Amino acid sequence: MKKLSLLLSFIIIIALTAWRFYDLMPQKEFSPQTFSTENTLNHIKKIAEKPHFVGSKSHAEVKEYIISELQKIGLTTEVQKGYTSGDWGNLSYAQNIVAKIDGSEEGKALVLMSHYDSNPHSSLGASDDAVGVAVILEGIRSYLEAGKKPKNDIIVLFTDAEELGLNGAQLFVNESPLKNNIGLILNFEARGSGGPSYMLMETDGGNKNMIESFTEANPQFPVANSLTYSIYKMLPNDTDLTVFREDANINGFNFAFIDDHFDYHTANDSFENVDKNTLQHQISYLIPLLNFYGDYDLNSIKSNLDYIYFDIPVFNFVYYPFSWIFPMLLIAFTIWIVLVYIGVKNRKLSGKGILKGFLAFLVSLLINGLIGYFSWTALKELYPQYQDILHGFTYNGHLYIASFTALSFGICFYAYSKIKDISVPNLLITPLLFWLVMCSGIAIYLKGASFFIIPVFAALGALFILINQKKKSPSLLFLIILCIPALWIFAPLIQMFPVGLGLKILIASCVLSVLLFGLLLPVFGFYKNKKAYAYLGFVLAILLFASAHFQSNFTKEMPHPTSLLYVLDSDTNTAQWATYNKVLDPWTSAYFNENNTFSEDKIKFSSKYGTVFTHTSKAPIKEILAPTINIEKDTVINNKRHVRICVTPRREVNRLEITTNNVNILSCNVNGISFSEDFLKKRGSRLLTHYISNNDYSEINLVFYATEKPVLTFFEASNNLLEHALFSVPVRPENAIPMPFVLNDAILIKKTLEL
Repeated sequence: MKKLSLLLSFIIIIALTAWRFYDLMPQKEFSPQTFSTENTLNHIKKIAEKPHFVGSKSHAEVKEYIISELQKIGLTTEVQKGYTSGDWGNLSYAQNIVAKIDGSEEGKALVLMSHYDSNPHSSLGASDDAVGVAVILEGIRSYLEAGKKPKNDIIVLFTDAEELGLNGAQLFVNESPLKNNIGLILNFEARGSGGPSYMLMETDGGNKNMIESFTEANPQFPVANSLTYSIYKMLPNDTDLTVFREDANINGFNFAFIDDHFDYHTANDSFENVDKNTLQHQISYLIPLLNFYGDYDLNSIKSNLDYIYFDIPVFNFVYYPFSWIFPMLLIAFTIWIVLVYIGVKNRKLSGKGILKGFLAFLVSLLINGLIGYFSWTALKELYPQYQDILHGFTYNGHLYIASFTALSFGICFYAYSKIKDISVPNLLITPLLFWLVMCSGIAIYLKGASFFIIPVFAALGALFILINQKKKSPSLLFLIILCIPALWIFAPLIQMFPVGLGLKILIASCVLSVLLFGLLLPVFGFYKNKKAYAYLGFVLAILLFASAHFQSNFTKEMPHPTSLLYVLDSDTNTAQWATYNKVLDPWTSAYFNENNTFSEDKIKFSSKYGTVFTHTSKAPIKEILAPTINIEKDTVINNKRHVRICVTPRREVNRLEITTNNVNILSCNVNGISFSEDFLKKRGSRLLTHYISNNDYSEINLVFYATEKPVLTFFEASNNLLEHALFSVPVRPENAIPMPFVLNDAILIKKTLEL
């Protein structure tokens, strides 16, 4: 083949890959004429003006704003209020906002759902989840303005206290009579501030009818695949929709974007950082699905059958039954065996050639696997400050994904450049066999990923052409076309895995790059100057890594997550400063030095990822009022001790956490809410966390065996360290923000009670 044709093929492959990413979501305003993006943005800006976590003043303001906007479009609203604890042992007073559009028929109701609380205590909650609230508000307004009358009831549900343990959803499922007539839920969520929005289903049965109806509704930019569906069903999930599925057997769709994960639950989750294309992507789901499911027979949404499905340009959305998995696998294996037989018979394949191809593929896989496995550990050694980004995805994370992907392809090209005078069919045999073996395991253990066989069929088609070619050079264009399924299916996954699961999963990008390279060998195998392409990969990897290096320091746009707490032990009348930071900045260094290390057994206080204090130092004693703890009841009945404890704050507080020694608590009821037996059995040392509204008290009723000797430790916290009159903590520098996922900027009082 001519060098120019081969170079052109490389450019086409890069262009096809770029188009795949470009096509994932709208690149311009999608919304129809009656839908106003400007209104949507105004809603987001208003809701995300301040942190609006449960119990804050801004939370009440956001609630009233949403109610007023619903009333402006003619909807009657109801606020469902009550204490609830969810399944996480987090008690809160939730206030769900509910409105309903009556349908013209008696079918099941469609629910549009999003949560309106932000994460405590510094997150502005623009993407998570003002975007969801705003899209629904404007979607309903435009729907009604267009004069549409749905056949089904449409329930607008803005849940509260989602960030604290799906509490609002639990309250609705437990107490609202509306749940009895719900047929389907569309839930809009976020785990970042940008990127494509992924469709994820929640169903206890099969997905057949949901997939077929979703396809019929015809959203223009579906991003979904049954791999994520299978993984999602295997893992413990944490969206409001999960509560409806688990406790009420109600199916639904989640639409969630996960990119720019470093903004998640931080002060950077702001209006300015909302990706406008991502916003349009959420709109592109809501409009067609609202129109379609508002009139669809939701009694028929359930099914016992599952479908394989995936999105792909041109075809948009492809699906087929799980029952096809093993027949397709058997056909693919048969084709591979027949082609190997024909290739050997026609002397297009040789044992020596296949062996050399095997060695090149194996070396590429092992080297890239090792590089990917140690990559995150190495990055944290080179840049210790990354340890303070608890998301596990750094501001320059995309550059690392691109760098390690370029390196992986460079290594593949270099390994195959060492093979001389071996025909392309010989090079394809091992990657195809590897894919077939992997697809066999997938068919058994991860059925949702069985669409991986589609690019394998395309590669088998390329192998058929190469083995049966009569002339010396086959049509390069046709071989490129056969490579398209592999490019369009696997290229987004190379990026998705570390974006969704953190840079610790860079190994997935590296290994998947090798596997993709194997499927691209029908084209790459013809490159005579593979070493030049290898060097190109290495140079790109170095340049991308260098770019990441120059963006590794914290700036105003990419701030350092920092933490500071004042911890007062009222039992010993001692105080200390504490931080979760592994790397101290000038702001935290004013209170600690590198020698102020921390022993974990001193304070056992919960955090999302089990993060513990890293540094402590002695602090002055301040006159902070500890809570009043009264034992109001203490009696023994049938060898079981019943104790009622009332904890009343004597200052403005946000949170009360109670831990215990190793004791078996048989029953726990707080402010009228009983915790499940399952939670009490699995709880560890933490008994409960009460996220306090209106400075409310906590009335705790415990039951335990009379022979037990519980020791309760109370941690009462307020998020006002930086504003408190008794302290003179300076504001953070511009290149720092409060660290998420941990208690922060807090005055924490510890008090112990032995029963």
